[in-house]
Amino acid sequence: MDKANILIVGGGIGGLSAAIALLRAGHVVTVIERDPQWSVYGVGIIQQSNVVRAMDQLGVLDTFLDAACGFDAVEIYIPSGDRVARIPSPTLVPGKPANVGIGRRALQKVLGDSAKALGAEIRLGVTVATLNDDGDGVTVAFSDGGAGRYAIVVGADGAYSQIRDMILPEAGKPEFTGQGVWRYNFPRPEGLDALHVYNGPIGVGLVPMSAEQIYLFATSPEPGNPFYSTEELAAAMRSKLTNAAPQIQALAAQITDNDAVVYRPLEAIFVEGPWSRGRVVLLGDAIHATTPHLGQGAGMAIEDAIVLAEELGKADDPETAFAAYRERRYERCRFIVEKSLAICHGQIGKGPAIDNHKATADMFAMVSQPI
Repeated sequence: MDKANILIVGGGIGGLSAAIALLRAGHVVTVIERDPQWSVYGVGIIQQSNVVRAMDQLGVLDTFLDAACGFDAVEIYIPSGDRVARIPSPTLVPGKPANVGIGRRALQKVLGDSAKALGAEIRLGVTVATLNDDGDGVTVAFSDGGAGRYAIVVGADGAYSQIRDMILPEAGKPEFTGQGVWRYNFPRPEGLDALHVYNGPIGVGLVPMSAEQIYLFATSPEPGNPFYSTEELAAAMRSKLTNAAPQIQALAAQITDNDAVVYRPLEAIFVEGPWSRGRVVLLGDAIHATTPHLGQGAGMAIEDAIVLAEELGKADDPETAFAAYRERRYERCRFIVEKSLAICHGQIGKGPAIDNHKATADMFAMVSQPI
């Protein structure tokens, strides 16, 4: 497609990656974000080897690595605290780390600053009121009373996507998995040079984010999907780690700040049918929200953005591009959602226990393949 005026709904990782990819392809991009504060959790995120490669493809790798902490292996531990495996990660960009940990706020700044520098218009506190796709373009009415006309609309607005509900109401909603995830930041222990994954009923990971800081994530059974008030978060997170490995229990004693605990129920969705309708297309969590067990939710959204921009560059019309985009992404994203859910269900007794060593190795082998 020639230069087009494109609206991206959602200013998160997937939406900003799409903005960068589409701007580099010569399109005009507007990003709208519902949250007027553009706020992001103050904890970290794992970005594995395929994301390092994707950041190189987006042209932001050096800035990304400057804000991140690289590591080249995953270590697997059993509940006793004993290490049973160290799995080297494939390096997909010569001379660069295989994986990184990065603060979510730092990642958003890298992507947001890059998108703005390339010319994106970013509007905060705005949502879509109505979409009218007449075949030649999409007329959009916004929540602030404004309107615009776009060649393409990209829904990158998360697991509870408003745009998915508008164009694919039959696609369903995310489903609660039976687990929740807890996150908390700590000073980085000496010698922690890899992602540490602890198997057990409570799955725990330690992720380096910088020379000074790591974050801990823990996945816990949450029958009935309970609500936790801010005032009880630190005590609740500590209680989840009571029977964890000794080194995790030592860290848990330091969880004291309710406001620093990030908890969310784990929900998942995979849209098996169409990922687009007319001139409107979805990416990221809007079509394949996954649990964090393989650390690939954001990675799949970033890859979506790159592939979408590539296919728009090859096709004469949006619908042809969208079909090719879905064809390239479908099996890869399905693998991540299904394998992550299998680990989740194994941890809470809803399915057979999964060997994290093998699952991690299989994931690395799959995501190392070209997108």
